[in-house]
Amino acid sequence: MTIKTTAEGAPKKLNPWLKFALEIGPLVAFFFVNSRAGLFWGTGVFMAATAVSLLVSWLLIRRLPIMPLVTGVVVLIFGGLTLYLQDELFIKLKPTIVNTMFGVVLLVGLAFGKSLLAVVFDAAFSLTDEGWKKLTFRWALFFFALAIINEVVWRNFSTDFWVAFKVWGIMPLTFVFALAQLPLLQRYEAKTDDA
Repeated sequence: MTIKTTAEGAPKKLNPWLKFALEIGPLVAFFFVNSRAGLFWGTGVFMAATAVSLLVSWLLIRRLPIMPLVTGVVVLIFGGLTLYLQDELFIKLKPTIVNTMFGVVLLVGLAFGKSLLAVVFDAAFSLTDEGWKKLTFRWALFFFALAIINEVVWRNFSTDFWVAFKVWGIMPLTFVFALAQLPLLQRYEAKTDDA
């Protein structure tokens, strides 16, 4: 099987707005169904929407981005446990586990001299080795911070607050953090020899 490519031969990429919709859509569906029918219905819809999102990505570009794929697998496992055991704990632990796992994988990659973030971002940026290392380290710390925040929120607030915070708190935090990395991206941009 071949990967669809653009005219230049590079792997086909999703439109950024469609990619954003496919990533945020399942969370928004989770939020709205939870607010109307409860966590267990919300979890079922979250699982189904995640599977649909992955399927649409596959149909459009014939490959699955690493982060959504890993997150999707964990959503299906922990969502399944939540529904099967009728226990909210599993779906609440999912963000902690996913973010901790991403943080650990990024730091282990750095320990072995690999900046795995380049793979995660599908080479969307062209950075020097030092830039990739610094960006990878920052994202690893951010993932750990998200895991801690998730633990604090689900343990100290209502389920409805936790669900709302996942959508309306975590996404804006991630966006602000990503924007805060722009100076690093500019400072360590790999220069081409075109000039």
